[in-house]
Amino acid sequence: MHRNYRILILLSPVVLWLIIFFFLPLISVFIYSFLKRGTYGGIETQFTLENYQRLFDGIYLGSLWRSVSTAFVCTAICLLVGYPFAYYLAYYRPKFRNVLLMLVVVPFWINFLIRTYAWILILRTEGLLNSSLSLLIPGFQPLELLNTPFAVQIGLVYGYLPFMILPLYVALEQMDLSLIDAAKDLGASPQHAFWHITLPLSLPGILAGSMLVFIPTVGAFLTPDILGGGKVSYIGNVIERQFKTARDFPFGSALSFVLMLIVLAGTVLYFRALRGSESVET
Repeated sequence: MHRNYRILILLSPVVLWLIIFFFLPLISVFIYSFLKRGTYGGIETQFTLENYQRLFDGIYLGSLWRSVSTAFVCTAICLLVGYPFAYYLAYYRPKFRNVLLMLVVVPFWINFLIRTYAWILILRTEGLLNSSLSLLIPGFQPLELLNTPFAVQIGLVYGYLPFMILPLYVALEQMDLSLIDAAKDLGASPQHAFWHITLPLSLPGILAGSMLVFIPTVGAFLTPDILGGGKVSYIGNVIERQFKTARDFPFGSALSFVLMLIVLAGTVLYFRALRGSESVET
């Protein structure tokens, strides 16, 4: 009993923090989503389902689908780019491994907003990319890259690629290499050993990295706003405008709650897949 009391005391700051800064705001958002917007932007204490009915409007469904599909594509690109790098990072000589690992972490030393604005200098019509291509290719016509979904995708991949590399590196670095050696001794080719040993054992890192990339990108609003120029609407930007411009807090709360449910569904699938991978390993 005394031990349980001590554990409760140790956990109380974390529990209090979650209650004040997570559960109470979440409950407020849920309640607001069923209220009605006032005439001048306030909130009327009148129960309504209108906010959720508006979600079926083609504009908002299109923004939601664009955000989810962009997050999936960003996650897939980060996985395709990050896995070979993490594999090389995990099995390279320690001296160079530390240098490469530091290069992955270096972007975190710079503010995310500054890094995103730097892509404007690269992707704009007179930017670094078009200027370099015009020097290499005679008669080259500048590409219109900025303020497009392509620019948003590039910015998201750049911003969240380290969140994919680091979990993959941890999973690969902790792998028992004797299993691969045993497979090769039994006649397995390097490709066969990778697909049947390395890849399944690194599945927890793949799942963790995918969640760390997918969750923030599906609700991203800063990168689409800066690199998309407001020409392409994403669900994060729609929610931001409801709170800051339209002052429609109930509808913004409904959008936020639906987005949270999508993220929650992805998290549940992650834990199920993680349990499945652990059962396969055992």
